[in-house]
Amino acid sequence: MQLGVIGLGRMGRIVADRALDAGHEVVAFDVDAEAVAAVADAGADPAGSLADFVEQLGTEKRIWLMVPAGDAIDAALADLEPHLDDEDVVVDGGNSHFEDSTRRAETTPAAYLDCGTSGGPASAEAGFSLMIGGPEWAYDELTPVFDAVATGPAGHARMGPAGSGHYVKMVHNGVEYALMEAYGEGFELLSDGRYDLDLESVARTWNNGAVIRSWLLELCEEAFAEEGSDLGTVADRVEGGSTGTWTVQEALSQEVPVPLIYTALAERFGSRAANGRFARRLANRLRYGFGRHEVARSE
Repeated sequence: MQLGVIGLGRMGRIVADRALDAGHEVVAFDVDAEAVAAVADAGADPAGSLADFVEQLGTEKRIWLMVPAGDAIDAALADLEPHLDDEDVVVDGGNSHFEDSTRRAETTPAAYLDCGTSGGPASAEAGFSLMIGGPEWAYDELTPVFDAVATGPAGHARMGPAGSGHYVKMVHNGVEYALMEAYGEGFELLSDGRYDLDLESVARTWNNGAVIRSWLLELCEEAFAEEGSDLGTVADRVEGGSTGTWTVQEALSQEVPVPLIYTALAERFGSRAANGRFARRLANRLRYGFGRHEVARSE
C-alpha cells in the first residue's frame, strides 16, 4: 500500500519506518528538509512540498498526519483540503481532543480516522497500540498499515465512530497518570521507610511474577538502575497535563468519579510550585522512559 506521512518527528518517523519495513511504499513530507532527507535514505519517497506530496499519492490518497495537536493539524488539513475527496483517508495520529476530531471528521472531505497512539518513541521496535475512531470502511482499508505500525493485528482496533479513538486515548492517559502516581507513592514510602532498600532490586523482583508487574514498573527499574535509588538529580517537576485535564473535565461532565486520576493530575500541577516529593521525581523520570521527554534536573 502507498502511504503518505506528514510530520517526521520522533513518532512520525517511527510510522514511516515501520510501514517501510512491512513493505509499504511511503511518501514523506515535513517542513524540516533534513528530516525528509533522512527518511528518504531509509527508503521513502521524499516530497519537497505539499503539492509534490499530493501529486505523488495519486487518486486514492492514504495520508497519516503526525503533527502536534491543535492549530498544526487544522493548518495541515486546510492545505490538504483542495486535494481530497470522499475516496481518500486521513489518519490523525496525534493527541487531539476528541471533540476536535469529531469536528474535523465532519468538515474534512476525506474519511477521517482519529488514531490514539500509545507506546511513545520507546516502542519503535515493538510497535504502538492504536485506538482508532471513524468510518469502518476506512479503518478496514488502512488495516495493513495499522498492522505494520502497531504491535500487529492485536495492537489496534476500531473503537467506534469519529472521536472515539482519541476519547479512548484520553482516558488511557488519565489511567497512566494514576498508575505513575501509585508507583511513585509506593516507592516514596520504600525510600523514606524503615529499611535501606535497593529500589532497582525491588522493582526487578516485582516485575517477575508480582500482581503489579507492568511496563511502567520496568521503567521504574530502568530509572533506579541509571539514576540510583535516590534518583540522583532528577527534579520534583512533572510536565504535561493536557490529556489528564481533558479526562477529569469529561468525568465531571459525565458525573463519573475519578479521584485517583484527579489526584495524580493535581500532584503533577503541584510539582511546579513545590520541591522534594520522591513520587513526583519518579514520575518525572518515567516520562523519559516511555516518551523520551526531557528529564527536569535539580541544580
